[in-house]
Amino acid sequence: MFFFNRSAPAQAGASYQNLTTDDYLARYFNGQQAHTLVDVRTSEEYCSGHIPGAVNIPLNALPARLKEVPADKPVIVVCATGSRSRSGASAFARAGYAEVYNLQGGTTRWMMQRRPIEA
Repeated sequence: MFFFNRSAPAQAGASYQNLTTDDYLARYFNGQQAHTLVDVRTSEEYCSGHIPGAVNIPLNALPARLKEVPADKPVIVVCATGSRSRSGASAFARAGYAEVYNLQGGTTRWMMQRRPIEA
């Protein structure tokens, strides 16, 4: 069973859910369910280590690059701790993406749990 917390972004009707690292691992990691993992950290942060399969679109570039992310599967947004990814998840939700998640605790929590990292 998966538990999600609703968040309420600025635009009415647009929302995303929070996803724990445990739920991400169980439901999505290693291709269990098709999705796009978007890492909104800077390129430097991303290159220092990221969750395998993540694509890097820095938060400040996200508005111009939203269309690069398919809208037909879940979008999971991650950053270092879960703060910037909330803004990124909100941007996807406002743009009309139907299934959007913020990865709580971000890459930092993922690494603290000794989960795989790519450099």
